[in-house]
Amino acid sequence: MSDYSEIIYEVADGIATITLNRPERLNAFTGTMCQELANAYKTADEDDNVRVVIVTGSGRGFCAGADLEKGGDTFNAKDPSRADRAQTIGTINGFPRDGGGFTSLATAACRKVVIGAINGPAVGIGATMTLPMDIRIAAESARFGFVFARRGLVPEAASSWFLPRVVGISQAMEWVATGRVFGASEALSGGLVSRVVPDDQLLATARELAKEIVDNTSAVSVALSSQLLWQMLGESSPWDAHRADSRAIYELGQGKDVAEGVMSFLEKRAPQFPGKPSVDFTDTVPRWPAQPDDVTSGS
Repeated sequence: MSDYSEIIYEVADGIATITLNRPERLNAFTGTMCQELANAYKTADEDDNVRVVIVTGSGRGFCAGADLEKGGDTFNAKDPSRADRAQTIGTINGFPRDGGGFTSLATAACRKVVIGAINGPAVGIGATMTLPMDIRIAAESARFGFVFARRGLVPEAASSWFLPRVVGISQAMEWVATGRVFGASEALSGGLVSRVVPDDQLLATARELAKEIVDNTSAVSVALSSQLLWQMLGESSPWDAHRADSRAIYELGQGKDVAEGVMSFLEKRAPQFPGKPSVDFTDTVPRWPAQPDDVTSGS
């Protein structure tokens, strides 16, 4: 998939920018957007020219949640209009995969740093799709809502795993149980975002952070570090981290990127790291998250 209809994908200066592009519907999430986002993350992951991914929304919102124009049957998998869903995005445990989870797990699998630049409303899937992103920055106008209980649903997009790990179980349950929409300041105090900036500075702030990563770090190191940090959230002991760290340091310590990182520091110059994730990402750190056996991939 190279031509997108509901997102815009652009690459410049080592940064891929994904823009949700249904501004007339506040970028409401559809099956098409679901597949296009997953494809864009895979494309970025496989492109050594991409070091960082920024995700934002066009117009005055990030994503207002699922498109509800089908009314009461919007989430009814047995509705005839959704008959091809399992064939499109596959099944898990014999059931059609949740489209939000299809997207969020593609986000999680991307080895490039993903920065959410959240402008305006981010509600439902608009909020949960940001949770696997590595960094979230909010505009002052951003609004968040885990509104599923107000629609008779449970949180989707694997957010029952991600949200408590991002903000803690107490804060997660408050937001999920009330289903209320809250502002950027509450998102900041609750740990959902790392900073709040004026609306007109949002993209500039995200790009400045992305440029800092592009200019100063090893792509292989960042990719491995990202996989390690996320993977260790599910391990039971720091010994698991020590085991993985020790192997990674042993193997990377013999490589060209570490030699360049040390010598550039000693020589007081900018580093020129030669490593490429497509070539140099080894099984030092297993790919995360590993896909279980009960998943079918769809078409």
